[in-house]
Amino acid sequence: MAEVSVRGVEKAYGATRVIHGIDVEIADGSFVVLVGPSGCGKSTLLRIIAGLEDVSAGQILIGGREVNDLAPKDRDIAMVFQSYALYPHMTVAQNMGFALKLQGVPKAEIAARVEKAAAILNLGTMLERYPRQLSGGQRQRVAMGRAIVRNPKVYLFDEPLSNLDAKLRVAMRAEIKQLHQRLGTTTVYVTHDQIEAMTMADVIVVMSDGRVMQAGAPLDLYDRPENLFVAGFIGSPSMNLMRGAGAGDGAVRIGEDEVALDGLPALEAGRPIVIGMRPEDLALAEDGLPATVEVVEPTGAEIHVMASTPSGPMTAIFRERHALRPGEAIRLQPRQGRVHLFDPDTGARLN
Repeated sequence: MAEVSVRGVEKAYGATRVIHGIDVEIADGSFVVLVGPSGCGKSTLLRIIAGLEDVSAGQILIGGREVNDLAPKDRDIAMVFQSYALYPHMTVAQNMGFALKLQGVPKAEIAARVEKAAAILNLGTMLERYPRQLSGGQRQRVAMGRAIVRNPKVYLFDEPLSNLDAKLRVAMRAEIKQLHQRLGTTTVYVTHDQIEAMTMADVIVVMSDGRVMQAGAPLDLYDRPENLFVAGFIGSPSMNLMRGAGAGDGAVRIGEDEVALDGLPALEAGRPIVIGMRPEDLALAEDGLPATVEVVEPTGAEIHVMASTPSGPMTAIFRERHALRPGEAIRLQPRQGRVHLFDPDTGARLN
């Protein structure tokens, strides 16, 4: 195991810069998820850590040793790809042990390591099968097994669940998390799915346009996003973000309506702000913001309500089984202490 340090890393292709001076410290034994929309630079950063891409500036350290000039095979890392990258003419056991064979590891040791990894991943009965005889989830286990047998200092996962259906993704993310808890090896995991990030990570690094927007524990990012980008990206359904203004004396104005809220910073009346409200932090109330129900989605445990307001669309989530119908007029009141305020120009958090 080893810590990973990304210090001032930049990456450019010609005149086009795609990574802009990133600093990230990944603790030994932690599970860190790089998350962000397509094109934000997360996979490029992972490939830089792996040695598959050169850095334009900055340092990559693994276990305290700079690895900028080391080939991928010399960095003591193992990578699991989205495409599985299994050899179709090899059995499961041969796929899992192939890298060890290339390293000249004795056959008996290869067999022992493969059997141990297969037991961890419940692949013991499939070692003589070929990839074409496996399901998508089983192929992903084989790809993980190929990484495990190498006993690396760091595991790197590049969107490994993207090719799986929704139900299997849920099962596999739990398996990967359990595997990390069992092995305790430093893991860096890339995904565009913020639900994967929330459920799997010790630390989430949110990226946008080649920059780190915020890094921290999942619930810290959820409860206290530092900027508008993180507020809108983390959470499903996403946070309601509405333009408003300060109204003085602990109140804000949204459209024509004034809402009194506890714990607000001193905002001068009329100052433009963006007000963020999580869907689950809205309640039906006689003195809330006026809204019209557009769509009602019962999920079983919850009811998701999409509504329109004079200031824009809003989504609310209720645990109670309100009998709401499209076209019905309602009022939505945010919970005290659960409103987020941002500067509309800089995007920075204000409270």
